[in-house]
Amino acid sequence: MVSGVTLVTSILGFFKESIVASFYGLSLELDTFFVALLIPGVINTVFLGSFKSVFIPNYIIELNQKGNIGAFQATSLVVTTVVSVFFVFIAFISTDTFLEILYPNKSLEFYYMVKEQLYILLPAIFLWGMSSVTGALLNVNDEYRLSSFSGIFTPICIVLGIYFFNDYKSNTLLAWGTTIGAFFSVLYLITIASKKKLIILGKVDLKNKNIKIAFKQIPAKISSGFLTAMNSVVDQFFAAQLLVGSIAALNYGLKIPAFTSSLLLVAFSTVLLPYFSKTVINNRKLAFENLFKNLKWLFLGLTIITILGILLSDFVVALLFQRNEFTAEDTHIVSTIQKIFLAYIPFKISGMIMVNFATSINKNSIMAYIALIALILNIILDYILMKFYGVFGIAICTTIVTVIKSLIMYLYLKRLGENIKTSVQ
Repeated sequence: MVSGVTLVTSILGFFKESIVASFYGLSLELDTFFVALLIPGVINTVFLGSFKSVFIPNYIIELNQKGNIGAFQATSLVVTTVVSVFFVFIAFISTDTFLEILYPNKSLEFYYMVKEQLYILLPAIFLWGMSSVTGALLNVNDEYRLSSFSGIFTPICIVLGIYFFNDYKSNTLLAWGTTIGAFFSVLYLITIASKKKLIILGKVDLKNKNIKIAFKQIPAKISSGFLTAMNSVVDQFFAAQLLVGSIAALNYGLKIPAFTSSLLLVAFSTVLLPYFSKTVINNRKLAFENLFKNLKWLFLGLTIITILGILLSDFVVALLFQRNEFTAEDTHIVSTIQKIFLAYIPFKISGMIMVNFATSINKNSIMAYIALIALILNIILDYILMKFYGVFGIAICTTIVTVIKSLIMYLYLKRLGENIKTSVQ
């Protein structure tokens, strides 16, 4: 059900990308938008996403224990609001330093365009924070389909902006569309959660047992999320050393793999984290057995999908993007990058399912260690492979690192499952 909703949302997203590609091509405007989106995106993924991940399993425990749900919700919303406002401030004051370190020797126009779009995107951080907690409440209560629809607003706002306001200020349209879309998304989620009577705000209680457990898990989750997100920063840093349009090419090459991944990953993550959290409370041994049994079949199915995707890569990129400013040469570059990225899909999706499982049993510390190893490898391999293969080398590095991360997580959970099986026997 969630995959179906995600498919609709993703198709809308691809329509949006097609419009954006036609309007911008591989241009400076698109490069600077991706750079401007980098900091808010990292904050959303690392800090807000991390809290959402630890919120769900511990909120389910609070529900199971018939605890103070109102206090848990109120405390979570207050923490999310404080964290969001704090990072909006940090992002605002650190912009110049960030640009000078990661993107040195760029033109004044480049820096101006990045900062102009970043300031428009900053309010989206707060809006994403509210969406993460409200969406989590819906998922915990099995309202997956309704929460998944929140993703339609940003692509709609961006497309409408390009069609109706492209003569006004084209270099900020994408930023405005993203922020306005985030506003409508959180408004939709709050409305749905209120109608379902899921929002029960009580008195803030930082001494709540399960809130404390969640807080203890946050540093490890944030560390792993931050280190993982830094891979994108590293990739864009090295891509920025290449020709203009390399950042955009890297991002476009990721569109189809991201579509395939998100179609399944959003569905699995949305459903499985609450499911795992409920299952491990009742039967921990059975939860491990089901995880490994289903991973085998999932990996096989994803491998078949990956092979088909690689074979159709040239056709799909040309069909979706090749028009107006997006040339046949752009299609060749993006398609090659896309093929490299597609190779990691079985490992990425399987890896993220294992991450959800580890989060459900509050084993977040291992993810921080794996993310650190992956980041070090990413920096080394990006530097080496970029010298030989340019922007394609960055894509190759990403695929290699993703494979290694998934294998390490599998071996860790396999050992953990065997220990639990032995202790039960």
